[in-house]
Amino acid sequence: MTVKTTWYEADSRFIPGHYQPATLIDLALSRDIDSHRLLRGTGLFHVDILAGQTRLSPQQFLQLIGNSRRLLDADDSSFLFGQRLLPGHYGAVSHALRHAQNLHQALDSLVQQQALLSPLATPRLLLDEQFAYVYWLDSCGAGEQWRFLLEASMTSLVAMSQWLSGRRLPWVCSLSHAEPRYVEQYWVHLGEDTQFKRPLDLMRIPREYLAQPWPNASATAGQVARLEAMGQIEQLGFAQSFTDCLYNYLLEKVRQPPSLEQAAQCFAMSPATLKRKLQKHDTGFQQQVDRVRKQVALYLYQVKGLSNEEVADYLSFSDAANFRRSFKRWTGSTPNLIRQLFSMG
Repeated sequence: MTVKTTWYEADSRFIPGHYQPATLIDLALSRDIDSHRLLRGTGLFHVDILAGQTRLSPQQFLQLIGNSRRLLDADDSSFLFGQRLLPGHYGAVSHALRHAQNLHQALDSLVQQQALLSPLATPRLLLDEQFAYVYWLDSCGAGEQWRFLLEASMTSLVAMSQWLSGRRLPWVCSLSHAEPRYVEQYWVHLGEDTQFKRPLDLMRIPREYLAQPWPNASATAGQVARLEAMGQIEQLGFAQSFTDCLYNYLLEKVRQPPSLEQAAQCFAMSPATLKRKLQKHDTGFQQQVDRVRKQVALYLYQVKGLSNEEVADYLSFSDAANFRRSFKRWTGSTPNLIRQLFSMG
């Protein structure tokens, strides 16, 4: 099996400067930040953005985020950025979100059009009998900008669903980092039930909210916009990042993880090239394998309610002690503590 080589990488210039980057630039300019200082190191000028033709790479966008964080130096920057992100003003993809019939349709659009709507943070949707879960993955090696991106991404979904549904929906947000000193920003923008030091960066909502109809949506306009958005993705030539494609491949093989050499063969490249691509995205092959196995183990605990033995068996660990050691390396915690944490939440 060979994986189709349709992905974007950290240095792929495809993000329209007048879309999400302009939203962040406008926020900074509204607080009297000098545009030259804001764009330093990005290789861009404000007039380039205003011309409407400039395309940024994820690396350039991350540089812009880093500059914005430093210059704004405010606890609410990521949340205010997030509030402005969705549905956005990005053409057909934004119209598709604006006319979503319900939350489920909006989430499907967000996942399918992620390259256009959320190029730096990948949303993934999972359902069980009770809840819908949206968890977020780093698409391009965000490094120290990840927390800003995560705060903005979660805020964007909470704010959009509130606006389009006409009421505040009961999202519960869980984050893997410790409670920050500016926790009141989380309470205001994400809700007072926000949880910290959790195993996954995850949003959860009762499943019955998925199908509740949203007012002011046009079914016809929405369907046309979704078709146009699919055409935009086809024109772009990719729908996901390189690390997202690798994640999907490793997810299929999660019970028997492939070697670096096997993965490279499937991606039609040499092991050295695969290593270089991963280094460009601030990660390594074993890190990616561990990330997928961690996500699946936590899913099996939280959503499926499996026991330690069942999770270990699913992931093909023959030795319980070996599984515990691996799990602690992935999560920093033991399986029993994680299961207790899920039973509390």
